[in-house]
Amino acid sequence: MIQDVINIIHDYWLLLLIGQYPNGPLGGLANTLILSALAIALAFPVSILLAMARLSKWAVLRWPVTGLVYITRGVPLLMLILWSYFLVPLWTGADVPSFLIMLVTLVIYEGAFLSEVVRAGIVSLGQGQMDAARALGHSYIGAMRFVILPQALYNMIPSMISTFVSTIKDTTLGYVINVPDLTFAASQVNNQLLSQPFQVFFILAAVYYLLCWSLTQIANSVEKRITRRRAGPSKARLRTDVVPLKTFREQL
Repeated sequence: MIQDVINIIHDYWLLLLIGQYPNGPLGGLANTLILSALAIALAFPVSILLAMARLSKWAVLRWPVTGLVYITRGVPLLMLILWSYFLVPLWTGADVPSFLIMLVTLVIYEGAFLSEVVRAGIVSLGQGQMDAARALGHSYIGAMRFVILPQALYNMIPSMISTFVSTIKDTTLGYVINVPDLTFAASQVNNQLLSQPFQVFFILAAVYYLLCWSLTQIANSVEKRITRRRAGPSKARLRTDVVPLKTFREQL
């Protein structure tokens, strides 16, 4: 078993890493990482716009966006991928690449999920932050840009890394529309070998696990750092601990 896994990695590591590139389209693990990074990078500004629309006082803006977020979050990602795969070429009349269809679908899907994270981060700051910014002369947009969002986004960094991990796993569904990612490359290897599916997909699972585990550790580390910064300097904490003891001794 172990020897079979080593032999598969030795013979097909390049296909699993970059697909058929440069003799064909880029694929494999490289394409998975590019697709995930582009999806989360594009979903981020979309999520901010959706969150601000959800918090808007204008019902004509708030209710349609709320409906879009609820529907997107309530429908399986696979359904969104299939709808995009069949409807986008039908509407545009063009042969849209499967990579682009998968990217657009992930941006909408992850944007809807991230928008709730952004909205929660803004709401958690309280109305006092907005009132103070407006008292200093900021407009609503200026207060959001210079006061509210910097604090909210800083607190959301661990959640955004977790969403990036989720996006990497979601890219595996691109296999159903022939996106040349790591899962597609592993399927090609399995079709060539035919007799070792367990070994091939064991390698696939191990790569995804190591990738997601590493990012999760980074998210945990960032969350601990943010928690320490929120708690303030350790000397300040010690000073507050000393005061009650001193007071207690004086009373004795």
